[in-house]
Amino acid sequence: MREDSRYLTFALGKGRLAEHTLELLESIGITCEEMKDKSSRKLIFVNEELKLKFFLSKNPDVPTYVEYGAADIGVVGSDIIREENKRVYEVLDLGFGKCRMCVCGPKEAGILLQHHEMIRVASKYPNITKDYFYNKKHQTVDIIKLNGSVELGPIVKLADVIVDIVETGSTLRENGLCILEEVCPISARMIVNRVSMQMEADRIRKIIGMLREKIS
Repeated sequence: MREDSRYLTFALGKGRLAEHTLELLESIGITCEEMKDKSSRKLIFVNEELKLKFFLSKNPDVPTYVEYGAADIGVVGSDIIREENKRVYEVLDLGFGKCRMCVCGPKEAGILLQHHEMIRVASKYPNITKDYFYNKKHQTVDIIKLNGSVELGPIVKLADVIVDIVETGSTLRENGLCILEEVCPISARMIVNRVSMQMEADRIRKIIGMLREKIS
């Protein structure tokens, strides 16, 4: 690595996403020993040899860090990318963190989705919900933004249905709800800052190429 190389900075969504990402990066020779220290209170982790920096953030903030250049590269779920709609390049499907964005509710609510009548939909993802109902189903809906357990929405009669991420569906079943329609598949994606993609094209494309080869 050249002495004058600037650092490439990665923003990773906290939790399992970061763990899977670091495992994948390690498989292509990109490591950061500092991040393995669970007791560390550091916010920025550095690999001096490879001129790389890493930091963890809440998932919805990753595209913001990348859009504004605080991070060159980010890894986050495609649900967040679609919801936040930031000006970044989505360059690679990493193939893990797979789940589905679905319309869910009590079985009898299925009939409400077959007609163009006004219904109430609760979701953490108002933009994805609006796009699905307005542009794909051409159905006018009243969207209620919730931050907590959206499954409560139909149970307490706040909403007719919900739009949320489904992994196993066990939480739905335990609460008398089911999948009514699938909105889109979700998985972890790599995003890149637009300026970084030009200024650090060789380094970034090399990383993308190695990752693509690993996961293909």
